[in-house]
Amino acid sequence: MAHDHGHTSGSGPSSRIRLAIALAITLTILVAEVVGAIVTDSLALLVDAGHMLTDAAGLTAALVAASLMARPATASLTWGYRRAEVLAALGQAAVLLAVGIYALVEGVQRLFEPPSVPSSSLLVFGIIGLVGNAASLAVLSSERGTNLNFRAAFLEVLNDALGSVAVIVAALVITFTGWARADVVAGMLIAVLIVPRTIALLRETTSVLLESTPRGLDLDAVRVHMLELPHVKGVHDLHASQIATGLPVLSAHVVVEQGCFEDGHAPRILDDLQTCVLDHFSVPIEHSTFQLEPVTHQQHEHPGHD
Repeated sequence: MAHDHGHTSGSGPSSRIRLAIALAITLTILVAEVVGAIVTDSLALLVDAGHMLTDAAGLTAALVAASLMARPATASLTWGYRRAEVLAALGQAAVLLAVGIYALVEGVQRLFEPPSVPSSSLLVFGIIGLVGNAASLAVLSSERGTNLNFRAAFLEVLNDALGSVAVIVAALVITFTGWARADVVAGMLIAVLIVPRTIALLRETTSVLLESTPRGLDLDAVRVHMLELPHVKGVHDLHASQIATGLPVLSAHVVVEQGCFEDGHAPRILDDLQTCVLDHFSVPIEHSTFQLEPVTHQQHEHPGHD
């Protein structure tokens, strides 16, 4: 029996429109901050502009990925382009990590020789950035939990908003205290905000690409529960991974009593197995594949099978 499940969360027309709007806002802020960084020689604005540049690239990648994810599966791409969201998120995270490291290194150098930064201009560009980022967050907020693609895009814009707040605070500190290093500290703070979230996203996307067991799924518990089903004598070659957000898959070879193949009971066992992995665990698995085997089949298995 064929099962064709549709899994296109976060790739529908409304999702793509939201990404396109956020991209347009980000490009506008990017131009403003590049001009501001040139005018003020501000590290905070320079780093935030670099961050905005990666955001623009990231949102573009997210928009492309969302479009690809909506395309149907084919004979050569049996899961379609569902992994496009993971690759897009991985690329965004890698670039963001490089920006964060650059900001920290540049910030240390500027601490010793802080440039003169016009606080009034810095404040204006900081406010422009914050207003634009707030608008992007409002556009993306309803979709931020749908998949890694949207999560990466939302986190990037959120970090930008926090960076704009840091720029504004730095401008106010320079205005009222004259402490020029406030701009440098703000730039380094933006970097500190970028790195931890980026590392977490890198870890999650890498886990998907390595086909690790989905978080929250205990394969030992799955094996035990399957062995408790009537007529099941053994479970081996048990594997679970995640194709994309919300799309875990599981496969296993299940040894059953010989008589199940003679009395027509095997289909009932298959139903029980699929119900088991769908309903009894915190990670429901809709895509499961089971190979039912008689006990005598073990002699035909490859020695490397578990």
